Amino acid sequence: MELVLDKFHEECGIFGIFGHSEASTLTQLGLFAQQHRGQEACGIVSSDGTELHEFRSIGLVADVLNEDVLRKLTGSSAIGHTRYSTAGRNTIKEVQPFSVTCQHGDIAVCHNGNLPFANQKRDELERKGAIFSSTSDTETILHSIARTDARSAVAAIESVLKDTEGAFSLLFLTPDKLIAVRDPRGFRPLNLGKLGDAWCVASETCAFDLIDAKYVREIEPGEMLIIDADGVHSSKPFEEKPRSVCTFEHVYFSRPDSIIYGKSVNESRHKMGKQLALEHPADADLVVPVPDSGVAAAIGFAKQSGINFRQAIIRNHYVGRTFIEPTQSIRSFGVRLKLNPVKDLINGQRVVLVDDSIVRGTTSKKIVEMVREAGATEVHIRISCPPTTNSCYYGVDTPHRQDLIASRMTTDQVCEYIGADSLGYLSLEGMLEAIGIDPSSTCNACWSGKYPTLLANGKAA
Repeated sequence: MELVLDKFHEECGIFGIFGHSEASTLTQLGLFAQQHRGQEACGIVSSDGTELHEFRSIGLVADVLNEDVLRKLTGSSAIGHTRYSTAGRNTIKEVQPFSVTCQHGDIAVCHNGNLPFANQKRDELERKGAIFSSTSDTETILHSIARTDARSAVAAIESVLKDTEGAFSLLFLTPDKLIAVRDPRGFRPLNLGKLGDAWCVASETCAFDLIDAKYVREIEPGEMLIIDADGVHSSKPFEEKPRSVCTFEHVYFSRPDSIIYGKSVNESRHKMGKQLALEHPADADLVVPVPDSGVAAAIGFAKQSGINFRQAIIRNHYVGRTFIEPTQSIRSFGVRLKLNPVKDLINGQRVVLVDDSIVRGTTSKKIVEMVREAGATEVHIRISCPPTTNSCYYGVDTPHRQDLIASRMTTDQVCEYIGADSLGYLSLEGMLEAIGIDPSSTCNACWSGKYPTLLANGKAA
């Protein structure tokens, strides 16, 4: 059996650095800090000022980007990617960064996001003779750049992205430049940092902390940064569009020690928990987080409610992807590989379980069963975001709408299905207030069903 808990899967993490003698090693560390954003595959492309060097592999950062590999990735600039597939297959051909040699020279790219119209673009390019080596939407960007009649690689990138709809935080590497671009709506995060005289870019600021780099600022939606020997050059070459940053970054995806959209993720989750306790109080003895993403919200819930906080569910962080399930069925086998209750804390107690979301409901059901078997007299579920009712088309791997339990059941029906004594979701208004972000600048389509762009089926979402 493959162990997959019932969560939205992270999108991807990207990291780049320019002007450092240990560029590939620092990129490996930057990707390691962002491993939570994708555990399928990773890769690095480096530049020695003349040519690009690349390595891509299926597997975790620490396993495949070893010392022998890094030694061959020479040069003072590099970009890297850690992947969870949101479009295309999961083979070595899909692993990023991608690189090509074309009329504009050597160019490599890595991408966090999703391009809803990539299939149409692929068909158009194939009719013009393009030959694709992967099923990734990102490759359409490189093919388009290669075919653009522009005066330089930078001009070609700018020209192609002006006509690209969707979610993209992109890093490009040429022999002498690192180029960072964020789509005009700003769906996915991207941040600028500095390490001595070197500049670095990452999806999350926790990557800067690991390498002792200083967080400088968020790269703005629609901004294009060109980093070269003369420094950092900023422009906004794209048509301005309404800002639509993904709020799920604060709910679940990002590490709590990161700064995303200029806000502390840990502080946001703590405030979500406090607001959740105000909106859905519970008469209980213990507040217990579902680790790890439920911890900060559970602390906030406990503080606001005055109920004791206990980490009474322990997570095993050393679980691989695949296990042989015993022939004699063990209830909740998959969940127990990762999560196990501390029975002496739970036995005889009324428990509030705080989690970040419910997707299909299957894992929540098994966790409730597990906690009851540990002796809980009552189990109350509190979720630090609204009911998830719609799929994402902007770089998050989500189930089809009909597979999302909240899209086909009321809150009471979900509560009955998972076997809880009560169930409460944080309101959309309460969540946005906790994050401290202007509601008009966010994408909340997974909760509201209101998509900020046209989708590939031509429907306004």
